[in-house]
Amino acid sequence: MKKHLTFVKVRYAETDQMGVVHHGNYAQYLELARIDWLDNLGISYKWMEDNGVMLPVYKLELTFKKSATFDDELKIETSLRELPSVRIIFDYKIYNQSDDLLTVASAELIFISKDSKRPIRCPDYILDLLKK
Repeated sequence: MKKHLTFVKVRYAETDQMGVVHHGNYAQYLELARIDWLDNLGISYKWMEDNGVMLPVYKLELTFKKSATFDDELKIETSLRELPSVRIIFDYKIYNQSDDLLTVASAELIFISKDSKRPIRCPDYILDLLKK
């Protein structure tokens, strides 16, 4: 369901002494890819927050198959698992420039009201774009 590709070049500061990407950087890579996915759909994350909807991460899962290293050109494939309700689940596959599968991940986020901080249903404008 609705796939999108995002490309990220691994910077030296994201690696450890062995030149391997530190695991803590993957959450940022997934966030970049998720915001890019939303932009590609026609939704500005900033506009969404300015209009009262926030999307905190509820659950994050990563499985590392191979290491990403300094100067790799990462290709992050982001896809929506199912139509969102109160939650939205993204699946990710991260590849290097040789198309080796490095990481498989998923992120579950919850739609919440910026004012009440309580869960809300996915806004209709997002569902309308997804159904096109």
